[in-house]
Amino acid sequence: MTFSICVREPYEDAGDQQYRFGVAVTTRLPAVGVPCPHVNEYGAVATQSLTNERLGSKGVEYLADGLGVEDALQGLLNADDGSPGRQLHGVGRDGEFAFSGEECNGWFGHASGDNYTVAGNLLTGEAVVARTAAKYEDVAFGDEPLAKRLVDALGAGQAAGGDKREDLTVQSAAVKVVDTGADDQPYYDDLRVDASEDPVVDLRETYRLAKQGYEDALERYED
Repeated sequence: MTFSICVREPYEDAGDQQYRFGVAVTTRLPAVGVPCPHVNEYGAVATQSLTNERLGSKGVEYLADGLGVEDALQGLLNADDGSPGRQLHGVGRDGEFAFSGEECNGWFGHASGDNYTVAGNLLTGEAVVARTAAKYEDVAFGDEPLAKRLVDALGAGQAAGGDKREDLTVQSAAVKVVDTGADDQPYYDDLRVDASEDPVVDLRETYRLAKQGYEDALERYED
């Protein structure tokens, strides 16, 4: 009942290998930011469709333990009796993984490319996933913060049709980013819109205000 994108952006800082990981997600239900997106310094995972929150929380935990993303997520699915109704996808430091169970509700599917995965179910069509992926490819490793670029990718999927259940008007969206090279975690890297009729638009505005507020606070208290 959701579409989402997971991203890995490796980069070097003062000769050290660093990573930005992020997830953005939206659905026609409230509070999608609670069970679905999971991020740490080792990867990003989204769990959805017949959502099992544990697949996400344990997934990033296993990545931190040193497992590759395919081994971590496929292992969790193998032990999950409900896996035919799950969607689970994500990125680790060295790969991507995407799964859509055969019992997900249509339209459903997923896509992956260098450094990202996208998946969705109960969508208006394949274009939602394709446009989300294409938008991210256009802005990958761009000058804007990753959180902003992920929200823009959601916006492209929403413009292509998004979740098809038009009778459900209370919607939500969320974005989470972890940057291993950052000295602190900016407030705008972990944002949620829990109940809205236009959550991607509201998430974009929340991001704008949160970034402005963060920068204003840094300027005021920099001494």
